[in-house]
Amino acid sequence: MPPSRARSGRPVVATPPTWVAAGVVTVAAMAGVGTASLTGGAWTGPAAGARADASTSSAGGSTRPGGTDDVDPLRGTAVQRSGVRASAAGVDAPAAADAPVVSVAPGELTDVRPLPLPQVVDRDTVGPLWLTPEDRAAGLLSLDVPQSADGVLDVVPGAAPAVGPGPVRTVRVEVERGLAVDGPAFAATVMATLTDPRGWGARGEVAFAQTDGPADIRVVLASPDLVDTMCAPLDTGGQVSCGRNGHAALNVRRWVEATPEFADRTQYRQYLVNHEVGHLLGHQHERCPGSGPAPLMQQQSLAVSPCEPNGWPYPQG
Repeated sequence: MPPSRARSGRPVVATPPTWVAAGVVTVAAMAGVGTASLTGGAWTGPAAGARADASTSSAGGSTRPGGTDDVDPLRGTAVQRSGVRASAAGVDAPAAADAPVVSVAPGELTDVRPLPLPQVVDRDTVGPLWLTPEDRAAGLLSLDVPQSADGVLDVVPGAAPAVGPGPVRTVRVEVERGLAVDGPAFAATVMATLTDPRGWGARGEVAFAQTDGPADIRVVLASPDLVDTMCAPLDTGGQVSCGRNGHAALNVRRWVEATPEFADRTQYRQYLVNHEVGHLLGHQHERCPGSGPAPLMQQQSLAVSPCEPNGWPYPQG
């Protein structure tokens, strides 16, 4: 059966259509809203804002003589009824003065179209538009990348002793104010990377201890503009990161997006931390040997192939 048209000639489309003819349609509203019904051409229940599925019912609502405009709670339009006016719990429904009027006589075949429900995405949904659990663990609260933020660096509070043997290097973690980043979560990711058995301390060369005071190494997550400033005279171009002058300046753009050759953003983040801290430990760039895992100090943000992505100085531990 095709959708009917109101007298104004405007189509009234239901998705899916719920046909009504001189009966009662009960609209099950969202939790806490209540119900709305169409009885003999008049709405009863909430006057506006109901979002729900429509189903037929034999229950009616209260009406009173009036012949004035009602507000259709599903479409936000004023609907001219004949001889009845909607009310909710005995209270007259407000009219929308600027709403278009669609005339529907009692008994006329029409349909009800509920407004679409808001999209609800499970917090653990994996997709290009949503944060993954790994993104959240890395401290991200949004996938938006601002070109600049406040320019002020906040030290993440906290301290932890060194893990493993070797000379101790203290590490302070900082995040630029204004970035949508959970500082403690970001710091936990940084320290977990640095103290991993595959990391720089794997062979007893160094041990890392977190501090929020004076430190040997600063690991900073910052906007592209601030990274460019911190890395000058190196040209990071708003795109890449650097390790120099005692700080590993990590570009939030790369922390969010990684690069196309890294299918696993977590692996890229491990690479980014280890690579830039590696510079502060005195390690220089290396080239891909032709196959196999890329050397950690290869500039993998620029190109990995023909090697394979690698985030660790000692992948085998």
